Amino acid sequence: MMALDPPVATLVESILAAPRAGRRRLVALAGAPASGKSTLADALAERLTISGCDTQVVPMDGFHLHNPTLIARGLLDRKGAPETFDVSGFAHLTTRLQEEDEVFYPTFDRARDIAIAGGGLVGAHCDTVIIEGNYLLYDAPQWRDLHRVWDFSVRLEVPLPILEERLVKRWLDHGLSHEDATARATRNDIANARSIAAAMLPADVTVRTG
Repeated sequence: MMALDPPVATLVESILAAPRAGRRRLVALAGAPASGKSTLADALAERLTISGCDTQVVPMDGFHLHNPTLIARGLLDRKGAPETFDVSGFAHLTTRLQEEDEVFYPTFDRARDIAIAGGGLVGAHCDTVIIEGNYLLYDAPQWRDLHRVWDFSVRLEVPLPILEERLVKRWLDHGLSHEDATARATRNDIANARSIAAAMLPADVTVRTG
């Protein structure tokens, strides 16, 4: 686990102390691409569950628009940018998580680069959901409306040079050449990271790493 400030144990205490507006506590974990959201979300969910608070992770990635839709809109090369997600569908999911016992949600198959409808399930036993995604604290139309939904919010802050290094490695691991991996990271992912940094709404806690 990466070194964090504040550490995971402190975050767990803060989450457990946070009141909830609905049936479940909704925790937003926001940060740039390759900031470590999935790793931290899994660690928090494990610690919270061990402490007696049944917790699941729900990634925002299941709301990627389908590639043919992106092609029709001229957005395939911007996949991962705010306009390439179904933000209305995602907002509806957050309402359902607050109110309903069982909630199915779409997942994302990164190997096939497609969303899978109903790929995940939050069961009635779940007390807290950690939702992780790039734009959960993004100050832009529709996205900013999510801010009022979160019972607790965490922002991951990572220096840009470290993000660049991680993003290039991510695309290298997907089989791209070094030139193509660098271009992919710079043209899209880093541009998204800069947008997020320039328009981030306040979080209850900012976690620094790297």
